[in-house]
Amino acid sequence: MVSGIPMETVREVREDPPEELAESNWPTKGGYGWTGADVRNQSSLFRWSRLLNSWLNCTPVISKGVSGDIVSLERVSAIDRVCHGQERATEKFFYMYMCHFSQLHVRLPLDGFTMGVLRALNVAPTQLHSNSWAYLQAFRILCQSLYLEPSP
Repeated sequence: MVSGIPMETVREVREDPPEELAESNWPTKGGYGWTGADVRNQSSLFRWSRLLNSWLNCTPVISKGVSGDIVSLERVSAIDRVCHGQERATEKFFYMYMCHFSQLHVRLPLDGFTMGVLRALNVAPTQLHSNSWAYLQAFRILCQSLYLEPSP
């Protein structure tokens, strides 16, 4: 319990395989020249399982009462960027910024309202600016305080 708020903990994240520890020598992914240099050059802090585990044990990511088996939280490689697509991926995935969980209190799975907004805008979660996520969360809280069901 932190500041009177019950915290959930994540059970585990796969450990770093030895072959991926050397991945910082991999070449940069091509085809993303359309993105800003600041986005292409910003790497994730969560390249290491221990750091990801530490953060996940302090920040709730999964909604209360929902099985943690519905999502797989994975560390990223040294060359992965938030603008990268799912090229050659064996499973579908999407990236999320940590501030969505730690500061905006977004939880997985995304609810019907959030999914409806993302579908209406035809964007992935990372394509929606953090300020827009804050607006969605504020709108949701406003609706709750007025006993209304938010809709996209």
